Amino acid sequence: MNWDDLRFFLAVAAAGSLSGAGQQLGVNTTTVLRRVASLEDDLGARLFERERTGYRLTAAGEKLVEALEPVDRRLSALPRDFAAAGEGAEGTVRIAAGEVIASALLAVELPAFREAHPGLELEIVTDPRLSAIGQAPRIGNPLKDVDVALRLARPTQGDMLMRKVGDMAYGLYASPAYLEARGRPGQMQDIAGHDLIGFPRSETPLGPVWWFSRAEKSARIALRSSSVEARAAAARSDLGLAALPCILGDVDSRLVRVFGPDVLGALEMWLMARNDLAQLAHVRAVMEFVVDAVKRHRARLEGREHEVRELLPRPRPNH
Repeated sequence: MNWDDLRFFLAVAAAGSLSGAGQQLGVNTTTVLRRVASLEDDLGARLFERERTGYRLTAAGEKLVEALEPVDRRLSALPRDFAAAGEGAEGTVRIAAGEVIASALLAVELPAFREAHPGLELEIVTDPRLSAIGQAPRIGNPLKDVDVALRLARPTQGDMLMRKVGDMAYGLYASPAYLEARGRPGQMQDIAGHDLIGFPRSETPLGPVWWFSRAEKSARIALRSSSVEARAAAARSDLGLAALPCILGDVDSRLVRVFGPDVLGALEMWLMARNDLAQLAHVRAVMEFVVDAVKRHRARLEGREHEVRELLPRPRPNH
């Protein structure tokens, strides 16, 4: 057996597709398929079922992942472990977060952090897996290539320090032009007939996703996207009513809040770090930075700083 084939197997298990694994490994899909097929031949077992949505692990594949995950986790952590040795409160810490948290929360707090920790370099990695709504996948440890992560769902991985640090509230937003043309909903039943901009069907029905799944039964879907920025841009372009984090929508002068978190709900924010790394001074400093940043911006995250801007509807022309 070629041991390197195991790396390709784990990449497909994590990405759920040949193309995703190829992007992760820097090779084409043909190479990934060939290496996985080689491993299946060596083991005499089928490791994946090909489905319309991608590659799903078989029972044999699940068993192999269970055996390989601890080894993969330790091997991937070795470079960081050696780099961390003897660093004290200095060094480099990689933190993974979704785009909104990275830009609207962490980046704005960096000046004070750098002043307090001049010898510590922070690297923020925007990881779509961490901004996805729902339980963290068991396959593909989100801490494989980073030291700390901030995720919008309760983690399910094992050997980690996990702490809920806050909630990210959601609201429904639209452009003034859209509301003037289509009317402003005042309650849930007023959504009927409107155009909605929301989440992919694959998202777990929590908080705002659950609300959206109810609202779409009587409304039209203008766009589904896992990208918050794409949904916001579509709303600014008068496409429809968009479900957005309040920390983003409330500060956008081109958008009006229609409903707040009392209607759409919120997502939990969880801070994660590997248990052994969490004991290192420079990693602890970053974790404390994240906790303090969430505390300082709690009102924005929970949508409580917003004052609803009333949009006075103009008389509709008679035809």
